[in-house]
Amino acid sequence: MQIVLLWLIMLMKVNSSSDSDSECPLGSDTYKYSCPEAEAIIFSWVEQAISQDSRMAASLLRLHFHDCFVNGCDGSVLLDDREDFVGEKTAAPNLNSLRGFEVIDGIKSELELVCPQTVSCADILATVARDSVVLSGGPAWEVEMGRKDSITASKEAANNNIPAPNSTVDVLLAKFQNVGLNLQDMVALSGAHTIGKARCPTFRSRLESRSDSSDVNMEFIESLQELCSGGDNTNKVAHLDLATPATFDNQYYVNLLSGEGLLPSDQALLNGNDHTRQIVETYAVDPSAFYEDFKYSMVKMASLGSLTQTDGQIRRDCRTIN
Repeated sequence: MQIVLLWLIMLMKVNSSSDSDSECPLGSDTYKYSCPEAEAIIFSWVEQAISQDSRMAASLLRLHFHDCFVNGCDGSVLLDDREDFVGEKTAAPNLNSLRGFEVIDGIKSELELVCPQTVSCADILATVARDSVVLSGGPAWEVEMGRKDSITASKEAANNNIPAPNSTVDVLLAKFQNVGLNLQDMVALSGAHTIGKARCPTFRSRLESRSDSSDVNMEFIESLQELCSGGDNTNKVAHLDLATPATFDNQYYVNLLSGEGLLPSDQALLNGNDHTRQIVETYAVDPSAFYEDFKYSMVKMASLGSLTQTDGQIRRDCRTIN
């Protein structure tokens, strides 16, 4: 698998367009000479982590999302709180929710041995996101490198910018547009929910769906109600995609058509907007269209903030500023 991925990356580099934004500092050969082993080292760690815990693929992909939605893709989500510093890990969308930090730590430790202070934590996040998709059976794309790690973080921005699981389409779109992504990006990137799990509190409003609504799959809702019944259900989890929970495919969109979107923000893509519904219907029958749009939107999201990184650094430890 590692050889196949590296071959795909090299092929994409040969075929990559030469008319990319000349102002953007990101590029495909950033570590070609300074740390040529970087992508292979990262892939090896991700492969091992997912082999031990298949859920880790979704967790690592989610880390990249939550990083990029707060002041761009700058590794700020990885910073720990200290006496004189408040990071983003305790923000509502992240607290007791984000996972995979120890995988990033392991990758960074090995990279620091091989090529000290060369590969940024932000670039690691972008790469593990791609590798997690590939190792789950999804498409590969070239990850452009060259990000700097932030020396600041914003708990307030994490609370305000990251879309909540109960968001309406209008709220979702506003949050995506706020960071420079459009409606097509929003629907394509939501397809990341084809892998992973969510805790019962995140889809509580789905449990309250009424049987007299024509667009509600009550059999699905009742299964969720049974799962989340009882006392403290804080740590009970459900698959975001019950059909193929560990495979990156277009099943997420098929599920929406049958009323089996787990999160309220998922099902809203079908029921809350005619335009998003059309895109969902397209992806449900055409996985190649989903893959192409997902890759495009991932590269687009991964470039957020890259033009304004003037005060960044390459952290020696992803949890702390140098």
